[in-house]
Amino acid sequence: MITYKPLWETMKKKGVSTYTLINKYNISSSTIHRLRHDQGVTTQLIDDLCKILNCSVEDIIKYEPTDEGY
Repeated sequence: MITYKPLWETMKKKGVSTYTLINKYNISSSTIHRLRHDQGVTTQLIDDLCKILNCSVEDIIKYEPTDEGY
């Protein structure tokens, strides 16, 4: 499962709030909701967040294995 837990830690380190993402960078509140609930987002958004936060993909997303096998 993909999780966005690293994003929140990175935002805290960089001093960027969800308010800033919404109002300064025009990230929609529904997109913030999707991130908070580990739902799918576009690779374009991941790219945008990397640029905004000046970080790498690993600072935003992480893969955590689940017990659900394929």
